Amino acid sequence: MYELITHEEKCHGCGNCVVACPVNADIDPAVAGGKGPETDEVIMRVENGVVKILNRDMCRGCGTCIESCPVDAIELKVNYR
Repeated sequence: MYELITHEEKCHGCGNCVVACPVNADIDPAVAGGKGPETDEVIMRVENGVVKILNRDMCRGCGTCIESCPVDAIELKVNYR
């Protein structure tokens, strides 16, 4: 239902979105503690200096990642069926 879209050309790899995501924090305690995820079973992580979406289907559409991004590098598209 929700599709996260990243704009890698805008991203500067701060990781705010990764830490702010409540799903990431629920899955990986390292994220809840303000660190990067220690597993690939999260929605997103920073790789090579930019955010990468690993598991789009886990997104609940809360928009916290978008709100935490200082450079508007993340977009949430709602797919109506």
